[in-house]
Amino acid sequence: MKRFLHILSYVRNYMRYAFLNVVFNILSVIFSLFSLTMIAPFLNLLFLKQADEYATILAKGVPVLKLSVDSLIGNFNYYLSKVIMENGKLHALIFICVLVVSIIFLKNVFRYLGMFYMANARNGVVMDLRNAMYKKILALPLSYYSNERKGDLMSRMTTDVQEIEWSVMQSIEMVFRNPINIIILLGTMIYMSPALTLLVMILIPVPALLIGLVSSSLRRTSVKGKTRLGVLFSIIEETLGGLRIIKAFNAERFMDKKFVQENKFYTHTMIRMYRKVDLSSPLSEFLGAGVLMALVYLGGKMVLDNSLPAATFITYIAVFYQIIGPSKELTQAFYSIQRGLASAERIEKIVKAEESIKEVASPKGISTFEKEIEFKNVSFSYTRGDTGYVLKGINLKIGKGKVIALVGQSGSGKSTLADMLPRFYDPDKGEILIDGISLKDLKITSLRDLMGIVTQESILFNDTVENNIAFGISPISSGRGAGGEVEAAAKIANAHDFILQMPEKYQTNIGDRGSKLSGGQRQRIAIARAVLKNPPILILDEATSALDSESERLVQDALNNLMKSRTSVVIAHRLSTIQHADEIIVLQKGEIAERGTHNALLAKGGVYKKLYDMQVFV
Repeated sequence: MKRFLHILSYVRNYMRYAFLNVVFNILSVIFSLFSLTMIAPFLNLLFLKQADEYATILAKGVPVLKLSVDSLIGNFNYYLSKVIMENGKLHALIFICVLVVSIIFLKNVFRYLGMFYMANARNGVVMDLRNAMYKKILALPLSYYSNERKGDLMSRMTTDVQEIEWSVMQSIEMVFRNPINIIILLGTMIYMSPALTLLVMILIPVPALLIGLVSSSLRRTSVKGKTRLGVLFSIIEETLGGLRIIKAFNAERFMDKKFVQENKFYTHTMIRMYRKVDLSSPLSEFLGAGVLMALVYLGGKMVLDNSLPAATFITYIAVFYQIIGPSKELTQAFYSIQRGLASAERIEKIVKAEESIKEVASPKGISTFEKEIEFKNVSFSYTRGDTGYVLKGINLKIGKGKVIALVGQSGSGKSTLADMLPRFYDPDKGEILIDGISLKDLKITSLRDLMGIVTQESILFNDTVENNIAFGISPISSGRGAGGEVEAAAKIANAHDFILQMPEKYQTNIGDRGSKLSGGQRQRIAIARAVLKNPPILILDEATSALDSESERLVQDALNNLMKSRTSVVIAHRLSTIQHADEIIVLQKGEIAERGTHNALLAKGGVYKKLYDMQVFV
């Protein structure tokens, strides 16, 4: 119920549409009720009365019009009697038929208007839900995604949201409309025959209990189905990303077998779910028919005993029959909502996921870097425990304009240390300061505005060269393209020449993750992006380690251009690229093993000397 209310909370932005929907649905129900309640007086007046009875009704005069059923029926009897006396019963029959068609027309007009305005609320809520999920995905820390399957997250963003759109939001109008419909019809039934209505109230809880049991089982099965679908999405995502390796290792049959097995489990789960969904309509119809037959028996007995007029009984059955439809729709809506709530449960895990990287109540803005960055006794563990620290007691100062290199074996903590500067992670112990202010006291966006990052794997987007270079930079003061800042940044990054050789130059689409470019070209586009941002602090995470010698030279030249007059933290695999660093920090098992210049560390003959010799003499 809480999850359903959480989804409904998004309706508050569309309350005026929901209000109009309720108003028009009430009018639709009222006109529907008018068309039904005319059955009894129509039968009585047209077929069961004589001319003297019509004269008696007319002699009483026009009844006072009030907001009551008796007043409406009295006025109807008077005017219909007048038509019969003046024009005959056939003319009255034509009048009744035209009146009923007109009322039903108005009923359906208001019904359409209700759906017309509900469409805004229904689709608006789904749009807001998608926006909230995407915003949360952008806000969650990187550590969250290390424990989640990418394919499962995609499944929640697509199929689960679509499930809510089709199951919950299409049923939500029934939830608003049908109870109003049922209450109005039930009130009419109570007025017509309290005894028969009491029987209805006694019998209704029995089918409601059975339906509740089946729907509870449906929700559990639906959760299993969504989880299985997330696994399928993960396999597809991994396959597309690793297709080169799959083919190289002749693993097509292995992956196919894995997918077929998971697909089989998912299909079996969905078969069980749809069987339970398909049970809702026949079950509710059968139970409704049982209640109807009980009413026919009791009502027929009352008619035979002359305790209930036959015309009233026929009208009562017609009104009750109108309740069956909304009740059946409400049952189906309940089933759909239960299925949708399984998706809501999975979506909620994202929307309500803890944001471990938080800002203080009143964060400080920072626009310049003036003095130094300082790590004070920093320790960090991905498992958030006292054991398994990736970094242990790091103490380090990085002065403005200095080039600091981080080296060490894989797993020594180099990338983790660098990732703490833009607050991708926060230390478990100690603190990091910039110009004497703790990073936790700074506004995250202003902190990251000070930094440019170039990683080993160039992260590019399926867009034009220009938009990739200008990513996140708005506006560009000198314009974009030729002659603008984008071109100037590309020249510094040694990318301008190869861009001009592309079919549409700066407007060329580079494909998914830059697949149309070589590794060196991708890296130079990433460097141009960092140049355009013009940050005072650079983080270079093994930016040349995956390149061939020629590409490495071009990229290294671009990096040297980028690092001029900037504070740089360089994570290096190839030690030849950081020999001119102001200070080299050697990490070993999460601790600083050595520090100093290239020549000083070689003379020391320690860990750095061993790493250097391994590369030189390989």
